[in-house]
Order: sequence, then C-alpha cells, then structure tokens
Amino acid sequence: MAEIRDASTKVDTEEDIYTKDGTVDYRNNPANKNTTGTWKACPFILGNECCERLAYYGMSTNLLLYFKNNLHQHSATASKNLSNWSGTCYIMPLLGAFLADAYLGRYWTIAIFSIIYVMGMTLLTISASVSGLKPTCISKENCHATDIDIALTFLSLYLVALGTGGIKPCVSSYGADQFDDADEVEKKHKSSFFNWFYFSINIGALIASSLLVWIQDNVGWGWGFGIPAVAMAIAVGSFFSGTRLYRNQKPGGSPLTRICQVIVASWRKRRVNVPEDTSVLYETTDAKSAIVGSRKLDHTKDFSFLDKAAMELQSDHVKESVDPWRLCTVTQVEELKSIIKLLPIWATGIIFSAVYSQMSNLFVLQGSYMDITINNFEIPPASLSIFDTLSVIFWVPIYDRMIVPFARKYTGHKSGITQLQRMGIGLVISIFAMVSAGVLEVIRLGIVRRNNYYDYEHIPMSIFWQVPQYFLIGCAEVFTFIGQLEFFYDQAPDSMRSLCSALSLTTVALGNYLSSLLVTIVMSISTKGGKPGWIPDNLNRGQLQNFFWLLSVLSVLNLGAYLLVAKWYTYKRPLGTLR
Repeated sequence: MAEIRDASTKVDTEEDIYTKDGTVDYRNNPANKNTTGTWKACPFILGNECCERLAYYGMSTNLLLYFKNNLHQHSATASKNLSNWSGTCYIMPLLGAFLADAYLGRYWTIAIFSIIYVMGMTLLTISASVSGLKPTCISKENCHATDIDIALTFLSLYLVALGTGGIKPCVSSYGADQFDDADEVEKKHKSSFFNWFYFSINIGALIASSLLVWIQDNVGWGWGFGIPAVAMAIAVGSFFSGTRLYRNQKPGGSPLTRICQVIVASWRKRRVNVPEDTSVLYETTDAKSAIVGSRKLDHTKDFSFLDKAAMELQSDHVKESVDPWRLCTVTQVEELKSIIKLLPIWATGIIFSAVYSQMSNLFVLQGSYMDITINNFEIPPASLSIFDTLSVIFWVPIYDRMIVPFARKYTGHKSGITQLQRMGIGLVISIFAMVSAGVLEVIRLGIVRRNNYYDYEHIPMSIFWQVPQYFLIGCAEVFTFIGQLEFFYDQAPDSMRSLCSALSLTTVALGNYLSSLLVTIVMSISTKGGKPGWIPDNLNRGQLQNFFWLLSVLSVLNLGAYLLVAKWYTYKRPLGTLR
C-alpha cells in the first residue's frame, strides 16, 4: 500500500482528508487511520459479498432447468448456453479489473458495476414474471417461449455477467486494501480477512442452494429470481453504507501500457549488456514510486533481460524528459517480473478447477443413478453440493482459529503457514476427493453387476455415500482457493491487484473448459469399436471411475509441477523491507 505521511503532516483542506468521491483516503491524513479501514470497514464489504453471492448462486444453480423447461431448449443447447454464460462471468473480471486498476479505482468500479448487476437481475425477474414477457406454460415442464422472451432473458443474464465482471475481481482486493501492509498488526489481520471473505461467500451459497432452489421448483421463477434481485439490492446498500469508513487507493494508470513499455524498451536495448552493479539502473530519486498508488520494488535477479529497460542511455531523454518507451524505472520492470512469476502458479490452478467443476457435473450425474429418496421425499442430486458449502463453513473457522495459531507456534510465520504451502495442501486434498469419487463408482458398479441392475434408473445405494467427496472438495477449497485469493493479492504489484485477482478467477473458467475437453477426448477414444464408452447415456453400463482416475493422475502430476514451481518462486519484496 502507499506510504503513510508522518503524523506531523498538516491537513489544510478537505481534499487532504477525502478523495473526490467523498471516501476517506487515510494516506493523505494519518489521523484518519484510526477511524477508517481494518475490521470497522469490512462488515460492509463482507455483507456485500454474501448478498451478491446469494443473488448469483440463487439465480445460476437452477438455471439449466429454466433454460430446458421454461425456455423449452434441448438439454445440449441448455447446457451449452449455461456454460457460455458461466464462462463469460469468469472472463469479464479481466475487463473490470483493468478499469479499476487503470482509471476508476476499486470503489467506483464496484459501485458502477453493482448497479449494472441490479439492473440485470431486475430485468431477469421481469422476464420471468410479467405476463406477455414471460414464457407461456401449460404445465411445469411444458412451456413455450417467444424470441422476445428468450432475447430478454439472455440480455438480462449478460448484464449480470457484466456486473459480475466489475465486482468479482475488486471486492476481495478492496477488503484487503483496508489493512495496511506497513503495519504488522493490520497485516496479520489481512490473512484472516480472506478466510472470512470466503466464509461469507458460502453463507450466501448455502441459502441459495437450499431455500431458493426450493422456491424456484415449488413457488415459481418470478419469486425465484425476485429474491436474488432483492438480495443484490441489499448488497449495493451494504456497500454504500460503509463509504465513509473505506480506505482507497488511487488508480495507477493502464498496467498494460506499462507492461508494453518495459517489453519495448528492453527489446530496443537488446544488444546492451546489463551492468554487474544493478544500483545504476534507473529509478526515481524521491521516496515515492513514479507509479501512482504503488510502492517501489526492490530489484531481483530473475529475468535479467528485462533489466535492460532500466538502463539509462543518452538517447532515452527527449528535451530533458524521460521517454517511457525507452527508459523504465526498476519498479516498473519488477512489476512485469512479478506478473511473469505468477503465471506458473496460476497455471497449476487450472487442474484444480477442473476437479472442482465435477461437483456441478459428473458428481451430479453419478448421484442421479443412486437412491435419491428418503421417506418418499426425492432429493435433487445437485442439492448435495450443500455438503461442500457446509464443509467450507466448518473448515474456515477451524483453520482461522485453531490451525493458524497452532502452526504459528512452530513456524513463527504470521499466517501459520505460507500461502504456497496452504495452496499445496489443498491440491493434495483434491486428489483424495477424486479417489473417493472413483472408489464409490467402483462399489456402485459392483452392485450393478452382482444384481443385474443395468437398466435400473436408481440402484439401492444411498446418494449420501457421496458426502465424503463433496466434503473433501470443500476442505480443499479452504486451502487452495482462499490461499489463491490471498496469494494473488499479496504478490501482485500494488497497482495491479484487481487485474491479478481477475487472472486467478480465469482458472475457474479454464478448468471448466478443460473438463469439457477431457470428456470429449475420452468419449472419442473409449467409444471406438461400438463400446458404450466411459460416460454413456446409461451410466450403469459405463466406466465413470476411469474419468475420476484420470483426474486423480492429472492432479498428482499437477502437484508435482506445483512443488517445482513453488520451490523456484521468490516472494515479492517492496523496497526497504527486511529479507
């Protein structure tokens, strides 16, 4: 975070205390540090995230059935449309993050895109409840939708996707901004913030996957979409309520421009040798970085070719001013190095996301062939994802209040274990989740073979045998996904934190795409010679466990690659911090 002025600094104008948007920027007035930020501001941010996730999951969890039944789309078409929309929701954060880091700042990005989100949710509710705009239904599963009905539905959904793009990459970073990295006490609390941030996500998801799914199935889609719309409006209200308590960072200009400048400048000087004495590399002489909202970064030896961009030559100056396309500061060069070093860690998250995506995919398919009744009450197979949510809700306080203090005694690390160690533990747990799902499928198919249940829609084996694999996925989330949130925020350059948070979110989209690609490949190979393949229409005649074994093997290989990358990685070090 940017440096705090000395306590003796005199405040002459209101602009020294507040930014133009009326929010407190304590860096311009240290006296405000005690009245802004930290846990005082976080309840409003956590409340915003809880309600926003309730709205998102309340709308998306059952969306496939709305496409299929109410919009009268074929299963394949509905699945494709859902995948395209979900992918867009996790790609759009790149746009929102760029705007936040370059021009708007996180506060205004969240505010503007939240309003777009509410507009999308309101329009979706209208499309499902207003006569003449909603699909005409004879029965629950027999509806007819006009082209206008379908167009209105997808317009509203993609407005929501746009809104998500501005909120998702900024909220976690904005919450972490409330804790000063230069204050050891506040820095320790920041790690806890990410735990409780993910906890709030799952509280919203728990309500959505239980109560709202039931309302959509038994009351109607007008109420089923209307309640999430109200929840999103509450999210916006919660966020604006804390305005005077927030600490804000000014946007640092386009990060993509700065990255391109380093690449161009280093290429222009490709024939120049980097000096042994790196202290001669160009950097601003004053205490502050030339990049707004960013601390200076210490020089590192990695990717030394890029250091050429900071080698000062006479030709780098135009009329006594520095040409940024010929000469860059050490901090600017180190920004690009930080991004490059993050990419291998980012890549190892794709396999984990592919494993995670099975909860809403093959886990559901597996459960649909098991006994889903309890006292004549049918349990929707997708609803078992509630055990993943319960697992997260269980493990977050255990990790934050028990595991971290216990580990801290032995390691001396402020967070108990490092972020890379935390993510690695989650990758290990995810392997056991896939093994658990594979073992269950072997047992299930054994029952099918012994009793000739091949043509049974549901075999006499309780769906609750799936609970362990869901619970393990939830545990893995607490370690890997939360660790990833903290890691990408902490290791990102100060002025690129939203962009790096968005980058971490793209692993979810790529994990889904990878899972889809793997299914296509294995079905193409396993169906040769007239065989039913691993994942046929009748799963009782398939070999689904082989797909889980494949993901297990890929996860083991991914873990090996992760360990190598993590061993190589060096943590970011702002100028002046201790080694």
